[in-house]
Amino acid sequence: MNNNLGKFLPIGTVVLLKGAKKRLMITGFCSFDEAKKDKAYDYTGCLYPEGIISSKQMALFNHSQIEKVFYLGLRDEEEKQFKQNLINEVNKLIQKQNNGQQ
Repeated sequence: MNNNLGKFLPIGTVVLLKGAKKRLMITGFCSFDEAKKDKAYDYTGCLYPEGIISSKQMALFNHSQIEKVFYLGLRDEEEKQFKQNLINEVNKLIQKQNNGQQ
């Protein structure tokens, strides 16, 4: 995962990735590629405006790949608390990975 902790965008945010022509809407966080189970991505997304057509068409991407934010999803107290919990879990995952590499 390449996310600068604390920079997770909210669910519903619509972005364009570098080099892409089609926008994505963020639908989830910290997803793993089925083919590379040790590789985690910052975000899961679906095509915008089509939405989730099939689970096989989900996009996995990192914050560093985002070129432009078109729409920022809802930010409220529940989202802030969720994000803090997410950051805590990501920190634990990173620490676990670092301890495993030593």
